[in-house]
Amino acid sequence: MLSATPSPLAALEPRLRSLLPASLYADAWLNPTPAMLMRVFEHLRTLLHILHDHLPRPVTVDPPTPGELRYEWQEGTLMFTDLAGFTPLMEANAARGSAGARELLRLLNTYFAAMLEIISKSGGNLLEFTGDAMLIQFPPDQDGRDTVQAVRAGLRMQRAMADFAHIDTPQGQFSLGMRVGIHTGRFLTADIGTPLRMERVLLGSVVLLTKKAEGLCKIGRVCLSKAARARVGDRFRFVPGQSGHVLVVDDLDSRQLGEYDLSSPGKRPASTLLLDRSSEGLVAEIAGVLERVEPLASLLPAPILKLLVENTARRRIPPDFLEPTVLFVKLLGLSEMADQAQPGEEALLVTSFSRAFALINAAVEARGGVLKKVTYHQVGSDMLIFFGPPNAHTDDPIRAADTALAIREIVAGLTPPVISGRHVDVGCKIGLARGPAFAAEIGEPRGRREYNILGDSLNVAARLMDRAGTNQILLTEVVYNEIAERFACEPLGHFSLKGKSTPIRVLALLGPQADDELVSALG
Repeated sequence: MLSATPSPLAALEPRLRSLLPASLYADAWLNPTPAMLMRVFEHLRTLLHILHDHLPRPVTVDPPTPGELRYEWQEGTLMFTDLAGFTPLMEANAARGSAGARELLRLLNTYFAAMLEIISKSGGNLLEFTGDAMLIQFPPDQDGRDTVQAVRAGLRMQRAMADFAHIDTPQGQFSLGMRVGIHTGRFLTADIGTPLRMERVLLGSVVLLTKKAEGLCKIGRVCLSKAARARVGDRFRFVPGQSGHVLVVDDLDSRQLGEYDLSSPGKRPASTLLLDRSSEGLVAEIAGVLERVEPLASLLPAPILKLLVENTARRRIPPDFLEPTVLFVKLLGLSEMADQAQPGEEALLVTSFSRAFALINAAVEARGGVLKKVTYHQVGSDMLIFFGPPNAHTDDPIRAADTALAIREIVAGLTPPVISGRHVDVGCKIGLARGPAFAAEIGEPRGRREYNILGDSLNVAARLMDRAGTNQILLTEVVYNEIAERFACEPLGHFSLKGKSTPIRVLALLGPQADDELVSALG
């Protein structure tokens, strides 16, 4: 049998499968003319810019090597922010359908753009969005200036919230407020995962204590831990807060506070000057840009990467109101032990954390879900997982429950590392909730942004996770009603949760229904 001339993209084809829109992939393979190869190159170059916008600056400056575990100790100041009042605003706009989604995105991105501008002018780097919350890093300074910059940034951000105190909508007037928590110290930064899915995580008590400072803050204020308070000295005035924390008194005039401390604009990827537009030259340029795209692409969940790839030409993902099933998974033991690790033991900790992340991500992907990221609450490292966006299934709650059980089994099967002479007690806590949410690219429309989901279901899942016992899975009655025929659950009564005016019914997920129970349930 005779063979046709091989495509000039043949050697690169396996690397292009997940990075080209379906139509462009087919066109380039079937008709690999120089003009078509130029389209492939331009798409990848645009995708590179988008990935830079969707990832933290420290990651884009020093991207991971997919599949390679790396770690280093860092020092600096961290800030957590949390937005109050978003849920009523979301619910009001949800009733207006697509027009409400566009308006809500406009309001959110106006808020985030204002905050991101202040953060950048104050010398901070946004590390992540988690729902409507933000984690910001201020790089270390020997004179403690990073903590001062963080406090000044927090005051500027709170002043900017005046623009969001009275939001007029067709459904009435709404108000947004914000809490800001600041802590400083030493933490372990690690690249973990597999070549297909990497993640950069922060391990240690510093991250958790920063979240605690935000949790103890009052709306409209900036809250400092003891360590952060000690580093800023007498540069600000304070009043006592909760549990040894302090609240900053904003008595600075506009000249004293100013608009910025230092400008640190993010570096965009350098443009490539094409000198050789022959097929061979273009293929070489495509290979070169792939080297820069692939490490960044490995940091995104596959469904979200696909969403970005398919929408690269439009440079935007349309917002939508959805009803996802949300899992929050708290991985206990590993992150907390980072501060106790002896020199050389960090590798054991990072390897164990990477194994847990890789196996959990595989379990999520196998069932059609998205492990969005590793985030942080006051105890342990949390994994935000959702089923629904961007690819909804009719049985998403069942998929989510099955995933929760699989995660519990994965964690139970982990071999705990030995840190400081003792085995680490590894466990998990899981919360499941289902309800309306807003899915969109949030942030600055042409700058730092992420595809994310926001809504009360995230808050409920996170609070159920916090209330769960070790290796316990708690879920709402809404989830239970969707999975009752497939899974055995134990009623636990009604729980009062922060942000809820009335207690909600909570159940514990035990496991799959026994065969005879399943037959009986199905009639």
